[in-house]
Amino acid sequence: MKYNEVLDNLKIYEAGKPIELVVREYGVDEKDIIKLASNENPRGCSKLVQDAVCKDVSKMNLYPDDSMYELKEKLAKRFDVQSQNIIVGAGSDQIISFGVHAKANKNNKVLMAKTTFAMYEIYARQTGTTILKTPSHQHNLQEFLDMYQQNSDIAVVFLCLPNNPLGECLDRDEVYEFLDKIDSDTMVIVDGAYQEYAKYKDEKKAIEPKDIIKKYPNVLYLGTFSKAYGLGGMRCGYGVADEEMIKVLMKLRAPFNITTLSLKAGIVALDDEKFVQDCIKENFEEMKKYEEFARELGFDFIQSYTNFITLEFKNGKNSGEISEKLLKKGIIVRNLGAYGMNAIRVTIGTAEQNVRFMREFKKIYLSDMEG
Repeated sequence: MKYNEVLDNLKIYEAGKPIELVVREYGVDEKDIIKLASNENPRGCSKLVQDAVCKDVSKMNLYPDDSMYELKEKLAKRFDVQSQNIIVGAGSDQIISFGVHAKANKNNKVLMAKTTFAMYEIYARQTGTTILKTPSHQHNLQEFLDMYQQNSDIAVVFLCLPNNPLGECLDRDEVYEFLDKIDSDTMVIVDGAYQEYAKYKDEKKAIEPKDIIKKYPNVLYLGTFSKAYGLGGMRCGYGVADEEMIKVLMKLRAPFNITTLSLKAGIVALDDEKFVQDCIKENFEEMKKYEEFARELGFDFIQSYTNFITLEFKNGKNSGEISEKLLKKGIIVRNLGAYGMNAIRVTIGTAEQNVRFMREFKKIYLSDMEG
C-alpha cells in the first residue's frame, strides 16, 4: 500500500519512557521508580479537581458540551478576552496541529529554533512544508529575524516561551519588538505551555494573550492544563487568538475533541489558583537545589523558567550513558542526545524525589570521573 509521501521520512515522536516500560525492561519495582522525564507536576492536581472528576465519573457515557461554553468563559475571564478568542484542544499540541494545517503547505516554509518542542516539526512536515531552523539551540531572535528576512515564503514561525526542552525564556518586550517586524500574513505561534512558571519567576517574561490579540491578529497563543495545573493525563489545552483566526482553526477541529471528564477538570482547575501558585513556588525552591548541585559538581545548566532544568556535560561525560545508568536505578530523565546536545533534561520533582536523584546521579557522575 502507498501512503502520502510526506510521511516517508517523518519521525515518530518519542515521549519520555513510561514507568511501565522501565518495570518491564529493567526489572525495577514500580514503587521504586520516579519519573522526571515528561515535565508532569509531581504534586498531582488540585483536590478540587479530583473530587469534581470523581463526582462526574458516571457521565463517561455522555459526550461533553461541544461548545465548551463554561471553560471558554472562565478562560476568557482569566485572560480578559472574549470567549470567541478561544479554542480548546486535546492538549495545546492539538492546537499546534490546527495552526500549521491552516497555513503551511508544500509551497512555503515553517521557521523554528534549532532545539525546541519536537511536535512543531512533526506537525509541520505532515503538510509537506519546508522546515527552517535557526543555528543556535536556544532562542535567538536576531537569528529568527535574519532567516525570516531571507525567506519571503515563511508561513509559520514558532516561538516557545519558555522553551521546551531547554528552559530559557525571552523577555516580553523583545518578543513584541520581533512581532512588530513580522508580516501580518505570517502566523506566529507563541507556545506558552510553561508561562505560569515564567511569569512567577520573572514578570518581564510574562506574555499576556489580551495584549497579543489586540495588536497582532496573526499571532496564536497556546496554553495548557498539563503542566502547572497537573492535568497532563487529561489532555486539555487551549489557543487564544483574533476571532477571525479562531474561526478558521475551528474548521480543523473534530467534534468532542476533549473528553467529558477532561472538560470538567479544566473548568474546576481554574478555581484553585492557590494550588497552582503553591506548586510553582515549591518548584523554584527545589530548582535552586539543582543549580547549587550543578555548581558543586562542576557542570553547566541552562537558566530555567519552567518546571524542569537542563544539565549540560562538557567534560567527557556522555548524557546517554548517564541516562541509562539512572534508568537502571529507577530514575527516568530525558536524554537530549537526539537534539545534538550532550545534556539531560530533569523535571523538578518533589523534595524527596530530588534528593534521591542527586544522590544517585552523584554516584554515577563521580564514578565515571574516577573510571
